[in-house]
Amino acid sequence: MLKLIRLEWKKNNIMKYMWKALAMVIILLLLLLTIAGELEAAETRFDYGNSMLKSGVELFTNMSFIILTCVMLASFIVGTYKNKTINLMFSYPINRKKIVLSQMLSVWIFNFIALTLSKVLIYCVLVAVKKYTFISAEGIRLGDSMFYVEVLVDSAVMISISFTALMVGLMMKSSKATIIAGMIIVCLTQGNIGVYTLAGNIPFYITLLMLSAVSVFLSLYKLETRDVL
Repeated sequence: MLKLIRLEWKKNNIMKYMWKALAMVIILLLLLLTIAGELEAAETRFDYGNSMLKSGVELFTNMSFIILTCVMLASFIVGTYKNKTINLMFSYPINRKKIVLSQMLSVWIFNFIALTLSKVLIYCVLVAVKKYTFISAEGIRLGDSMFYVEVLVDSAVMISISFTALMVGLMMKSSKATIIAGMIIVCLTQGNIGVYTLAGNIPFYITLLMLSAVSVFLSLYKLETRDVL
């Protein structure tokens, strides 16, 4: 399986996505440094009860990597069905489920690691520059092991939720539909209407995780005998 995952990374030029992820992190970091004062302003603390800097980091990184995950799903998996190249892959003497599962894992592993490292890097930079800026970095507990557990769990959940878009893309055999579905997921999980938001809503996240599990299951169900033409 590891060989298949590495093959998927090589075939889809994973370095291209690494550079994209790095560019995103730099842009997000510059954005957060620019708006940090507003996120930690007295008015913000009064409205929300505390500094929103940590929430801002979570919001922007989650949004960015949900979309990147869906872009990669569209390229790694949906695109192969759309372009019929999956038929060539299925002609190899390898279990079909293994092939598709390796595609999924190659996307999940990359984005999980990238999102986790991105969050930790941004948090470290914000804490490092607080002595020289107006940033207090309240709520960023780099010395607490539970802080890293939270980052790992949240990253795993966000990337897993993104796989809900895979079902849409495969049903429509459209890369664009996969990305649009990802944008809808971003709006639902990270957006708000006035004071109403589903961000952090555990029952809603559990529902999306279940949909993601269904999406993965349906992608693999009867794959050995299913006609993919």
